[in-house]
Amino acid sequence: MPKKVFQGVVTSDSMSKTRRVEITRRVMHPTYGKYVRRRTVCSVHDEEDASHQGDVVEIIECRPMSKVKRWKLVRVVEESKFREASRKRVSDEEQEVREVIEQKDATGEAESGVEAGGEESVGTE
Repeated sequence: MPKKVFQGVVTSDSMSKTRRVEITRRVMHPTYGKYVRRRTVCSVHDEEDASHQGDVVEIIECRPMSKVKRWKLVRVVEESKFREASRKRVSDEEQEVREVIEQKDATGEAESGVEAGGEESVGTE
């Protein structure tokens, strides 16, 4: 019997090597005939911690790894747009900090506002 393979969205990545993945599907309501969204929540084993919240991932069923874990991560299909934006924002902030440090080094300014303990000095006049 072949193993089942599904695609879903990571909804939680707070656990180490475990992800919570939601698989959504549309089914017809038996009485009203309207399509209704249903979801299945799976606990997925992610050995390398490769996926993060919001990523679309492909999972495959496997032997039971714990009380609730029955799925393994195959691959990350699509990274979260939020994750890409936050990564870009962090790299922009790092670049700004580097530029400020380079400017201080170029002008020969010493770190006058920081004491040895790492706290800013406050004038007591």
